[in-house]
Amino acid sequence: MKRLLQPTRFASRVRRILIRVNLAILIVLAAAILMLVNHLTARYVYRWHCNRDPQSQLSTRTKQILGAVSEELQIFVLMRPAHEAHARTIRLLREYAAMGANVTVHEIDPDRQLAETEELLSRYRLEAEEAIVFDLAGRHQAVPADTLLDIGYPDDATGLVRRAFRGEALCSGAILALTQSARPLVYFVQGHGERSPLDYDRRAGASRIATRLRECNLDVDILHLSEAKSIPSHCALLIVAGPTREFTPYEIALLRDYLDRKGRLLALLDARIGTGLESLLQTWGVQLGEDVVVDPARTLTGRELYVTVYQDHPITAPLQGLTSIFYHPRSIRSRPMSAGADKPAFAVLAASSSQGWAEFSPDETTPHYDPPVDILGPVPVAVAIERGPVPGVHVQIRPTRLVVVGDSAFMSNGGLTGANADFFLNCVNWLLDREDLLAVSPALLDDYQVLADSRQLRGLFLAIVAGLPALAALAGGVVAWRRRR
Repeated sequence: MKRLLQPTRFASRVRRILIRVNLAILIVLAAAILMLVNHLTARYVYRWHCNRDPQSQLSTRTKQILGAVSEELQIFVLMRPAHEAHARTIRLLREYAAMGANVTVHEIDPDRQLAETEELLSRYRLEAEEAIVFDLAGRHQAVPADTLLDIGYPDDATGLVRRAFRGEALCSGAILALTQSARPLVYFVQGHGERSPLDYDRRAGASRIATRLRECNLDVDILHLSEAKSIPSHCALLIVAGPTREFTPYEIALLRDYLDRKGRLLALLDARIGTGLESLLQTWGVQLGEDVVVDPARTLTGRELYVTVYQDHPITAPLQGLTSIFYHPRSIRSRPMSAGADKPAFAVLAASSSQGWAEFSPDETTPHYDPPVDILGPVPVAVAIERGPVPGVHVQIRPTRLVVVGDSAFMSNGGLTGANADFFLNCVNWLLDREDLLAVSPALLDDYQVLADSRQLRGLFLAIVAGLPALAALAGGVVAWRRRR
């Protein structure tokens, strides 16, 4: 009997040794697999988003901009945590750092890190205390924090104020500006009562939009046509913003010659004001209406026109769902032209709804649609015109481009609300062939709130603090009881 037990004890000992060896091998294999996984994840990074909102992801154009950055890019976020855009900005810039191999983000609280704040304000000569600074090889670009959010236009469905976060558009534009050497020059025409980039008046000035143009890596200057022999060859874009007096034949001839030389023109022409540009624009297929566009379905006070649905065009593609506001705009319609290979291409950017119309008697106390005279909507108030190479002939020729808008108040210092600034800047970028900056659209902010009374909050507290641990303990007890059986 004793001899029979000895092999059994030996066999059990061998089995224990084999189990331990097997366990050791499994531990070594697990460690090797863990090291291999860590090595692969360090070399091959893949990110995915669980957020249901596609706007939380970086646009394709932003990824291209970051991929083209070869030098070290330092991003300094000088913002208070209480700022409304702080959390979203930090999330956005962390995505930049994860996407760009040479991107480093530094978060600085102006109230707590006083020394770092003073050093940044002095080094970069910041005008705003809260800003985002992009430093690329000694060159820097700053984005003021107060420009990250556009606030102040209502949601027609709920009557609440909607907000748009412009962080990605501004940040990607700042990085792109640092990677470009030349700054295009934009001229504002003066001498006919136009809005001036040097005027800080709330109603008449255009200093705010001029600042936004400079933030987009553009130089801004003024030009008096009456004093010029020709429009300078280094002029990348000419802006005529709300003239109140007529242009002379000499000045119109300068503009005509400029457009014939593949020039770029942004004309903002208010209703019921003769400028002398009517005949020039007619040659480009544009008919300026002697009217005011009204739309009872798209207005609050009767003085403005809300546009949220745009026609298909590179300028308006990023703006779908956002609201642009035009004040007493005039109609901008196409003029019939003879067919030809060099015929300008006419595209509507913004228009009234089908319930609006072009009112030819705007002095009436209560304007109403008069079928024999007025024109039923949709009525265009902003158009884009392009004339370039002959279709089918693959020749790299710079086309002539124009954008004509039947209002200039939308880009004034007091009119930059809603998506007005984005509409204006998109027009500028398209006219300057800077389609790179048209691919990033503002993101609408949605507020998610959970409303609960004190009884519901107590129930939620007990469920989380006591209920979940009790459920885990119960599951453990059931497992232990079943093992004993």
